[in-house]
Amino acid sequence: MDWLDSATVGFLVVTIGTLFLIGELLVRARGLFGLLGLGLISVYFLHHLNGDASTWVIIFYLIGLALIIFDGNVTSDGTIAAIGVLFMIIGLAVPAPDMVYSILVGMGTVIGAFASLLFLKVFPHRNMWSKMTLKESLSSEAGYNSINEGYKELVGKKGKALTAFRPTGTVEIDGEPYSATSGSVWIEAETEVDVVSVDGTRILVRRAEQKQQTQPEEEN
Repeated sequence: MDWLDSATVGFLVVTIGTLFLIGELLVRARGLFGLLGLGLISVYFLHHLNGDASTWVIIFYLIGLALIIFDGNVTSDGTIAAIGVLFMIIGLAVPAPDMVYSILVGMGTVIGAFASLLFLKVFPHRNMWSKMTLKESLSSEAGYNSINEGYKELVGKKGKALTAFRPTGTVEIDGEPYSATSGSVWIEAETEVDVVSVDGTRILVRRAEQKQQTQPEEEN
């Protein structure tokens, strides 16, 4: 694998590997993207690692990947994911043979991570980073009605949470998806909800069984 001695080749390998790895987290690719990404990153590590650095740089890289997965499933605000990308960059850049190679590898990681967002336009989405991607996906082509004068008619209707509310998420009402908030209450996906109030384009929902308890608070 002498071709990996070239910084340009290393840049391409890391970029494509990161593209597929992060893409696997964003879309449902049945594991194919994950295998391709892990394969390319493994080839990079096998060529550049030596006995002294091999263990901790791989651990750094895996911690970074784990932080991204944690952010996508739990916090969903992108902060921890950004730290994860930094850990991945360190894990890949340290074993590089020189500074130029390290810089290109770091750039490749960032470019690959951002380029993976293009998969969202082609493949079915996973439920990761629902709060971050919600605003980007609220288009009429996707069936969303982010600006709709008929929102007032939704008050009192029942719906179902399509995503977990922490406290924002997506709710299905009369077969249509809407951006909504549960206030300070966490609601799990697939939970039946009631539309409590509408303020402009802000839809407030509560669990169906909580409507009677929370409605007086909204009126006050």
